[in-house]
Amino acid sequence: MIQINVEHHKLATTAGKGVSDMSLLDYLITVDARTALMGRMMRKLGVDRQLKVVADHVAVSNRAVDRCRSCGHQDECAAWLDETQHADHPPAYCRNSDLIARLQSISDHR
Repeated sequence: MIQINVEHHKLATTAGKGVSDMSLLDYLITVDARTALMGRMMRKLGVDRQLKVVADHVAVSNRAVDRCRSCGHQDECAAWLDETQHADHPPAYCRNSDLIARLQSISDHR
C-alpha cells in the first residue's frame, strides 16, 4: 500500500517488513529514473522510433512505462545498458521484452 501525505511531503510504503519513509521528491526522482531506463532500452535496441508510430502509441508507451516502473531490476538494468554496446534483445528480466520483440518485428517488415 502506498500513501502520499502531501502536507508533509512524505511517502510511506508498507510492504513486507515495516514502513519506510521517503520524500515525495525522492519518489518522483526514482519514477523518472525508471522512465529514463525504458527510453535508454528502447534506443539501445533500436525500437524507439517504432514505438512512436504504432497505433495508440501514447497508451502503448504509458503501459510500457508502467511495466518499467514496477520492475525490481533497476540497478541491473542500468548496469546492462552501460556495459552493453550492442544487443538483439533485452535482458531476460525486462518486463517490456514482448513489446520490444513486436516492435522489432515491425522494423523487420519495413
